[in-house]
Amino acid sequence: MVQLSRICFRKYGNFVDNLRLYVRGGGGGMGLPRLGGIGGKGGDVWVVATKNMALKRIKDKYPHKRFVGGAGANSSVRALKGERGTDKEVLAPVGITVTTDDGKIVGDLNTEGDRLMVAKGGPGGSFRSAFEPSKGQIKHIRLDLKLIADLGLVGFPNAGKSSLLTAMSNATPQIADYAFTTLKPEIGKLMYEDYKQISVADLPGLIEGAHINKGMGHKFLKHVERTKQLLFVVDVCGFQLASKTEFRTPFEAVQLLTKELELYKEELVLKPALLVVNKMDLPDAEDNLAELKEQLQNPDEFSHLLPENMIPKSCITFRHIVPVSASTGFGVDRLKWCIRESLDEDAAMATKDIHQDRLQALRGH
Repeated sequence: MVQLSRICFRKYGNFVDNLRLYVRGGGGGMGLPRLGGIGGKGGDVWVVATKNMALKRIKDKYPHKRFVGGAGANSSVRALKGERGTDKEVLAPVGITVTTDDGKIVGDLNTEGDRLMVAKGGPGGSFRSAFEPSKGQIKHIRLDLKLIADLGLVGFPNAGKSSLLTAMSNATPQIADYAFTTLKPEIGKLMYEDYKQISVADLPGLIEGAHINKGMGHKFLKHVERTKQLLFVVDVCGFQLASKTEFRTPFEAVQLLTKELELYKEELVLKPALLVVNKMDLPDAEDNLAELKEQLQNPDEFSHLLPENMIPKSCITFRHIVPVSASTGFGVDRLKWCIRESLDEDAAMATKDIHQDRLQALRGH
């Protein structure tokens, strides 16, 4: 069995995951009519995926959020072809989707060094334009960050996600006996003795109706899209958000979480998933766990417990169901091992697929 060491978490204060920028390509340089000289082209504006960069840093460093390409040089007797204006680079975090103001996707920057032109510089003056230069493109764009992590924690508020992180780590997330203790995403690394690292994203608790933007809504769900696997966390004794809302059993909580993901984007429920049943130190926990396992084995028999519009189209088959108690530490080591096993299994499958594709390609030649 792989040895486990501690896991450390990094809290994002004042986390920024969406930024609107004004971008303008540089204007072209003037042409020189009497000698047929061509003005220099204006510089372009690029967004470049950069390691260890945060949107908050862009916001702090450029409070006006304006990025303009350099102007092209005018044509002159000394240099008939004017010099090109300098390009302007916006250094952005990896995992960015660039969109227009109305939500149209311009492109994704998923790996370090990926580049995307967002505003083109204007051409210099030439014979075609009566030697008059053109202005650069002017746009408003949005940088939308989706966290990239191996594992995303999914649960209703108060399921004990923050406490679970503390149990697996030396982290001190904001924990209290009220819902919504995690209002900002938190990303951490699970460190193993063989130097393997697994990143875990703890994200704000979902509430029923999140897909239509209640509570954290889409702000939470968009981050789930880029995690490789999901870690559902439910309270073994059930969940009630407030005295006016309905009490949900652990089975109902799993089904409702599945439905929320499905309503936001159906592909999300196809991701490999593990289920953590937390608070096993509470009375009746063992009986509740046995009941939950039985219900998950035959979900159709128990779907009548839910309102019809909240029954998911497809039920998730969990790779592991792990009972834990974040407060006593029970089951936490087994959970870490299950996480590692599940991710390693997927990585091995992916490598096998790549090898098979290469063999097919070789045979095709």
